[in-house]
Amino acid sequence: MKRQIKIWLECFRLRTLPVSMSGVIIAIGLAAWHHHFKWLPALLCLAFALLAQIVSNMANEYFDYLKGTDKPGRVGPRRGVTEGDIKPTTLRNATIGMLALAGIVGCCLIPYGGWWLLPVGIIIALGAFAYSAGPYPLSYHGLGELMVFIFFGLVPVNLTYYVMALQFHPLVILFSIAIGLMGVNVLLVNNYRDVEDDRASGKKTQTVMKGRPVTAFAYLLNGYVAIAILAAFWVMIVIANGRVLPLWTLAIPVVYLVLHTITWSKLKHRDGAALNPLLGGTARNMLIFTLLFTIVFIIYS
Repeated sequence: MKRQIKIWLECFRLRTLPVSMSGVIIAIGLAAWHHHFKWLPALLCLAFALLAQIVSNMANEYFDYLKGTDKPGRVGPRRGVTEGDIKPTTLRNATIGMLALAGIVGCCLIPYGGWWLLPVGIIIALGAFAYSAGPYPLSYHGLGELMVFIFFGLVPVNLTYYVMALQFHPLVILFSIAIGLMGVNVLLVNNYRDVEDDRASGKKTQTVMKGRPVTAFAYLLNGYVAIAILAAFWVMIVIANGRVLPLWTLAIPVVYLVLHTITWSKLKHRDGAALNPLLGGTARNMLIFTLLFTIVFIIYS
């Protein structure tokens, strides 16, 4: 029983779940900052985001197995279906079941945000499968980073805020861009590690097409651009709110950049399975950033 639980938790890819959590958490902080926070829709958004990412992870594992991209003994985290621990039909059915659960949770948000959330939810579901399935799987054609930026940055931050505030806000859009760039870095680590396997299987990721040095530079640049974008934050809050956060809060982006730079330095000097901890490290940096800012927003709301 314990082994089966471990196998399924590996399938969920727990190390990367802070990516979906971060977008919702920062939106919660911004909603509190603007006095729009509501507990129930916030929790529903968090549950939906986590379920949607798990569905995406499971679908990715299933379709990569069908395409032969993942092979036994891969350098990345263990894949249950590839190693024979999970039957392909079982994983497929579990993915559909998890998708249905995500759909139920998503429908619970309609009373808060309106019926237009239904087609948005359908697009999110299609995106989870289009990433690695269909006649033109996006991750196989160098579009994985764009998908992550949209569905783990722009979408969760702005929609979570909307279901509580019933409006969009320029500060929220600003943070959604930053969060999207941070989220892309998790995928860059994954593709950096798997470049040889992806090249051999015909999976044309950006790393396969442009090489590891470019990917490492993009990883570093994304973090710094994300913080540079937020440099406008302190100006915009004066315009939008007439308030200024204490000067010490400038330490938050500095903390992130220090952690980000340390992780990047490790990325350049590691290979194979030694890169696996950097997936969780990159997601951790992102989560620390969002938690610190959210705490500040709540305290000074």
